[in-house]
Parts: sequence; structure tokens; C-alpha cells
Amino acid sequence: MKILVTGCAGFIGSRVSTLLIEQGHEVRGIDNLSDAYDVRMKDWRVENLLTPNSVEWVNGDITDRDSVSSLIENFKPDAVINLAASAGVRQSIDNPWVYYETNVTGTLNLLEACKDAGVSRFLLASTSSVYGKNKMPFSEDAEIDSLLSPYASSKKAAEDLCRLYNYLFDIDVTVFRFFTVYGPSGRPDMSLFRFVRWIVEGEPLQLNGDGTQQRDFTHVDDVARGVVAAVNRSPGYETINLGSDSPVELNAVIDEIESLVGKTADIEHHPFPATDVMATWANISRARELLDWEPRVDLKQGVASVVDWYMENRDWAKEISL
Repeated sequence: MKILVTGCAGFIGSRVSTLLIEQGHEVRGIDNLSDAYDVRMKDWRVENLLTPNSVEWVNGDITDRDSVSSLIENFKPDAVINLAASAGVRQSIDNPWVYYETNVTGTLNLLEACKDAGVSRFLLASTSSVYGKNKMPFSEDAEIDSLLSPYASSKKAAEDLCRLYNYLFDIDVTVFRFFTVYGPSGRPDMSLFRFVRWIVEGEPLQLNGDGTQQRDFTHVDDVARGVVAAVNRSPGYETINLGSDSPVELNAVIDEIESLVGKTADIEHHPFPATDVMATWANISRARELLDWEPRVDLKQGVASVVDWYMENRDWAKEISL
């Protein structure tokens, strides 16, 4: 298949792009190399993931309607995988406008271009944040009316657009709700990168709350497999959780990192943010049924992969702004 991947230099997008190439698909990527976090992370992914796997990509922004339309019209993909996003719960409080511009308007631009060009398959990256304060484990059919951040709200709006375009224009849609994705070259605003950096470098570890909050940590390799598995999914509209189905306390993650690097964290506690929930937990029965998907990377292996990557790239990774 011919597949367009947005956010191809991003944490998840780079893995999805290379896996698609490995499976014989023709991939075209688009990424604006946003400076929302240190661009050296994206440069590393381009140099070490996209270029070695011959992933063709253009420097562009999905908020540019004309550019998106031209790209899709000229490439004529069989499917579009929208992984470009402004991500992060707490940051969305400070600048909600950029979150809506990328996550909502950007998605709308892509859907309109798909409609006009006759692209019949669309895959969207959403988030477990849309569940807010919900009954666990979080199931795809749950009501999502307790949102806690502009980020979650923007992703719900993107889901609503996808549902609308499926109804009006018969575009087949798969919406993925990702749960705390982590792994090598992960975003520096996420807890795993920060915890490793702080512990390795002997810097104070900034912990919100007492560390008993739980997250359904999901390795990026597992997430990429799930996304690629849905490229040939049956027609229609579907929402699918991709999580580990195994919530873990942050304190346990810190303990694992300490064990791997042989250092003890210097923890500084801060108030628990109003934008956060105490726990996330994915019901992944739908992913099992529709995609024959199971998470393969356990937390011990996953944390080790983050530590190994950090140590290999420590000379510049230790300088990244958090």
C-alpha cells in the first residue's frame, strides 16, 4: 500500500514509518520538525531511523491546508496515518491554541484532503487522556465527558471529526487511544526520559504527588505494531486502546531505573496536578480481537531500552531542556 505518515520524525511516527517500510509498503512522511521539544531528538530519529530505512519525507505542517491538499493529491496514498500532534497534558494549559490548531485543524485539513482525493482509509492517534476520571480499566465504549485538559479536549474533537467524516463520506477510520508510550528517544517531557536523566546525572527528581499514581506504560515498539496491524483492518469506524493492560506505580519505575544505573534518586515532591488522574489502565480486549495484538515488551525490558539509549547518547541527551 501507499501510506502517508504525518509526524514521521516524531517518537511514534518514526517507528511506524520504519515498520511499514520493513513490511513492504511505500511510505511518504511529513513533519515540521517542531521545536516544541529539543529538535535534536527528531534529528536523531531522522538520522538513525528514517534515513537508514529510506523513508521519504517532506518538511511540512498539517496546519497548512494547501500543502496538505497538494501532498495527498500528488502522492495519492491508500491510507493516511495521522501521528502529528501537539502532545502533553500540562503544557496544553499554557498554550491551548497550538493544541487546537495542530490536533483539530490539522486533522480537519487531512480529512478534507482525503475526501477530495478519494483516500478511503484514515488512522488517528488519540490518547488515554480523553477518558479523564473514568471507571477502570478504560474501555472504548465509555462515556468521555470528564476531560481534564485542553490536550484531551483537542483529541476528543479530532475523534469527533473522524466520526463525522466516516458517517458523511464513508472514510474508514481507526482511532487509537495510546497509553503512556515510552521507549528509546522518547519525548523529554515524558516521565521515563526525565527520570532516567535525573537519576543518571544526579539531579533532583521532580515528582508530582507521592509516586503511588499508576500508569499503563506501553512500549513504543508495541504501539507501532498495533498501528501497522490496523492498516488492513475491516472497513468502518473503530476506536482501539493500545496499552499494556498492566498499570505500574511511578515509585516502582523509579526503583527499576535506580537498579539499572546503580544510583539512588534524589526525589523532590510537588503537588499533584489538577490535570492528572491517579491511574490509567487500558482494556485491550478489542485490540486482541480486531488486530490480534498483544504487548510484547514488559516494563523491565522497556525501561532497560530507555536507559541503554540514554547512555549511548548521553553526551548530548544530558543537555536537553526538560
